[in-house]
Order: sequence, then C-alpha cells, then structure tokens
Amino acid sequence: MKPVVISGTGLFTPPHSISNDELVAAFNAYVELHNQEHAAQIAAGELAALEPSSSGFIEKASGIKSRYVMEKSGILDPTRMTARIPERSDDQISLQAEMCVAAARDALARAGKQPQDIDMVLVACSNMQRAYPAMAVEVQEALGIDGFGFDMNVACSSATFGIATAVDAVRGGRARAVLVLNPEITSGHLNFRDRDSHFIFGDACTAIVIEAAETATGAHQWEILDSRLQTSFSNNIRNNFGFLNRFDEAGIGQPDKLFRQQGRKVFKEVCPMAAQTIADTLAAAGLETKDVARYWLHQANLNMNLLIVRTLLGRDATADEAPVILDSYANTSSAGSIIAFHKYQDDLAAGTNGVICSFGAGYSIGCVVVRKK
Repeated sequence: MKPVVISGTGLFTPPHSISNDELVAAFNAYVELHNQEHAAQIAAGELAALEPSSSGFIEKASGIKSRYVMEKSGILDPTRMTARIPERSDDQISLQAEMCVAAARDALARAGKQPQDIDMVLVACSNMQRAYPAMAVEVQEALGIDGFGFDMNVACSSATFGIATAVDAVRGGRARAVLVLNPEITSGHLNFRDRDSHFIFGDACTAIVIEAAETATGAHQWEILDSRLQTSFSNNIRNNFGFLNRFDEAGIGQPDKLFRQQGRKVFKEVCPMAAQTIADTLAAAGLETKDVARYWLHQANLNMNLLIVRTLLGRDATADEAPVILDSYANTSSAGSIIAFHKYQDDLAAGTNGVICSFGAGYSIGCVVVRKK
C-alpha cells in the first residue's frame, strides 16, 4: 500500500489557565452557598448536603494540576460556574473554527505545506458548537482550501479515528493531503457543580497533516504503519444534550445534558480494552512492545495510563516512554494524545516506533502505530 505519513502537527492552547486551587475555591464557595440556601431541607433530611472538594483529592484521583480554558471568570464565579463567552453573529468566524485555524496554521507550517496543498478537512471532536453547517467547511473557507470537509464525532477517540479516515482517503486517491482538526471546548459540556467531575476537562485544539510519503517534506515525518479502531456500546460515559431536548421541557437544564460518567466502571472496563487494542495493532504491524520507544496515550486519567502501559510492558513506564501533559492541560478529550505527540516527538531518531492511542465514550478506542522517517 502507498506509504502515508503524519507530516506536521499543530496546537492551539487557550489563553487562560485555572489551577486546582482556583477551581476548588470556586467550587467550595458554591457548595457553601448551596448548603446555606437549602439548610432547612438538609436539616430535615430531605436533601443531602454537598461536600467540598480539595486540590489534593483532584490530583490523587486524576493527576491533574491545572487546565486551560477559553474563558475563566464565569467558571470561577460560584453563582454562575460556566464560561462567559458571547455568541457571535453568523458573519463572524465561529469560536471553534477560530481555534482550528490557529492550530492548522501551526501544523501546515511544520509540514511545509500551504492551504492549496490540502484537499480534505476533517474536524473530529467530542462536541460541535452547532449542528450545521459543518465546522470543517467553515475552516476550509477560512483557510482558503479547495476540496471538501466534514465533521465527525467519536468522543475522545475522534483524533485517532480521524487519522485512520484520512489515511484511507490518501491511499484511495480521494485526497493528496488531509488536515485533521480536534477543537475541544470541553468547558462547554462540563458540570462545574459536580464534585466528581468538575476538575476533569480542559480546552485545546490540535491539528494533524496527513499525506502520501512521496509528497512529504516536513522535518519530522511519521509513517503510519497500522491502525485499529474499536467500539463497544456503553452508557458509562454519556451526555444527553441535543435538539430533541426541546420535546420534553422537564429535561431542559438537567445534569444529564452535561458530561457524566461512572468513573470506576470506565476504569475497570476500558483499561484492558485499550491495552489489548494496542497489543493487537502492534502485532498487525509486525512489532512487539519492546520495539516501541514511546506511547502517546489519551490524557484522561494518569492512573489509567499507568495501568495500560504496565499491562503492556509488565512494569511501570518511565516518563520518557509515556509522556504526560495531563497535569497542565487536564483531559482535552480527542486532543490529549495529539498534544502529547506534538510536544514529545522531535527528540526521537529515525526508525523509532511509537503508538498513539485514545479511548473514551462509546466505548471507543483508536490506536495508530507510527515510525519516524
């Protein structure tokens, strides 16, 4: 088959960072206000008092120390607890498209490409800010790309599924080069009033240029050796927000219209699935775990990543083998593994093998095995 490479990656990091201490201070202020407002019901046993959070709890549970967001003042307002971002008019570029354009320019420059070299734009992420027109088509217009674009959603695995889709397009002659974009405004679907999840997510956007090896000129090229995609239905990570919500007024604004998960079940069920998918993809590529220098894993939870790599290697991975960006970016959904790849790839020598793997709601798991050219 025609060799296909990742010839460039890009990253847009939002302008605002929220530390655990800042987030906890806002959450605990909300808890105090809530408990005061409902003191009579709590005293009567009709309502359970909300419990405060702590920075130590967050870091131990997740490995997260801070996260980037598009706007922070609203999130840290205990009477609001969601970002303050005004709607834009239809003749302005959308917020999500704006993030994509910034990350895309970074990736194109790294790949040594111009917009006219791209035939296909794929925006793959967990949550689109609107139903239509497709975000990818707006990005295509903003960058001046001829060809076509479309959106796709496989939750946290959207980037790896996007890579596999792009590879098929290049190999099938549908596109000379594909721009895969992962704009995650996860602060939009996070319930900042939920003690178990208010700390999990952060905002970011990643970009990937995928093209035939014969046309690639970037300084850091990674041949895609093989990939595996797997899905298995589960309600353990779910968000019920959608346009059908207006059919039943009773559900509008309810917690299930935001992110929710059963974390212990996710941990128990997804970790072995991810480890097995990685092992199967390596075997299909003719490799073993000993042949892999680096694992760029989905940055959802540090303990999950540690367990997955321990299952594969039979020992704990070093920081060099499985780099972590989760501590400062938090869980950026589909962007996480690509942020890790973007930041921790240039030091590796030609001939080095690596694994990009993401996993999340669906369940969905995407694994891509790559080799430095």
